[in-house]
Amino acid sequence: MATPHEPKQDRSRATRQRLLEATIDCLAEMGWAAATVAVVAERAGVSRGAAQHHFPTREDLITAALAYMFDTRTEQAKVEAETLAATAVGVGRTEAVVAGLVESYTSPLFKAALQVWTHAAADPALRERIVPLEARFGRISHRRAVEALGVDDADPVAHHLVQATLDMARGLGLADVLTDDSSRRKQIVHQWAVTLHTALDGTR
Repeated sequence: MATPHEPKQDRSRATRQRLLEATIDCLAEMGWAAATVAVVAERAGVSRGAAQHHFPTREDLITAALAYMFDTRTEQAKVEAETLAATAVGVGRTEAVVAGLVESYTSPLFKAALQVWTHAAADPALRERIVPLEARFGRISHRRAVEALGVDDADPVAHHLVQATLDMARGLGLADVLTDDSSRRKQIVHQWAVTLHTALDGTR
């Protein structure tokens, strides 16, 4: 049975989601300095008061936005991994997994997160919030890669190969921040996938 509170709750959830998505867009497109509560609220189509009702401080808004977008991306990755498991085999599957991991580091989320991490390096209060969040992102990304590649993370060789893949993906993401690096990146992904597939075969 519907309750009188449901429409208001639905509107509140929708407003919150618009604010979170607008925050990521502002950070990725305009950078930290421009991604103020007022700018985010305007982009989301809500009043500044409504934004501050949901997120009393800018730091609250930004950390919640990063967590929201990462969780959303994680759910998408699960669906992609299930599709991949059913359709791809051999080195082709490995390359698809590597390409997907690299893509996550060239996405607007990564560009937004990079803005926050850079600012947090010089802001102790923000850094205190971001470090645990970044550690959580790292753990989940690693687990997602292990599952997608179908390897045993207890094997130290497999563990380090997966981590090396994530570190490479992050580096390629950084290379894409200022210029379009897609052509070179595609070649690197292909070569690393072949190398990784051969190396992981020895751990399976």
